[in-house]
Amino acid sequence: MSQDRASGATPPEPPEIARKVFGDRLGDAVRYAELLADVGVSRGLIGPREVPRLWERHLLNCAVLSEVVPEEVTVCDVGSGAGLPGIPLALVRPDLQITLLEPLLRRINFLSEVVELLGLEGQVSLVRGRAEEVLPTFTPVHVVTARAVAPLDRLAGWGVPLLRPYGEMLAIKGETAEEELKSARSALAKLGMVRSSVLHAGVGVVDPPSTVVRVEVGESPGGVRFAAKRAKAARRSGSSRRPRR
Repeated sequence: MSQDRASGATPPEPPEIARKVFGDRLGDAVRYAELLADVGVSRGLIGPREVPRLWERHLLNCAVLSEVVPEEVTVCDVGSGAGLPGIPLALVRPDLQITLLEPLLRRINFLSEVVELLGLEGQVSLVRGRAEEVLPTFTPVHVVTARAVAPLDRLAGWGVPLLRPYGEMLAIKGETAEEELKSARSALAKLGMVRSSVLHAGVGVVDPPSTVVRVEVGESPGGVRFAAKRAKAARRSGSSRRPRR
């Protein structure tokens, strides 16, 4: 990262609540905020106007997603970008195994450096590509996360097929979450959705709390077409193992 021209921006001091949220990983969260404010801006991963609100709008807003993620599961952060929500989630939940899925090389390079600097190599892995490109060889996960990637119906088309049977997608959305969910129900049903809901994470921690759309799937995540495609890819690779429930 030393080759990058520094942006000159300095993130604000972490609010007191950050110590409660990140615990003994607060120092790593601070370092991550510094990287976002510096080379994250100079590389175009975040806008310079976001620096003053890095903690409330980005790090804490993503970290509180941990409240609704089950224990000891595998997670794929689709369209991870600068590592949001994947990196904050990894810092507060060492029990999770997280894959950051991102198609752009400059973002993957940044994420690789962040993972190394924060000592997350054993917990966080990187996959470069789009969801539809990696699907045939991707090992399905329990949970897919996403933030500010795409409208819900399009996002689900990318993320739901990456799930194991009976997994769930957790998408951080804004004030239009209920409206998005309502308009996407038909598309979600075709992808194997069995239940959906709008949750609020971080009540009393961040203001406003993070609004999360949860999409739970059944036995065939992504629908029959994607299940058949994944099974065909498994046969080609010589694997006959079925994902555990």
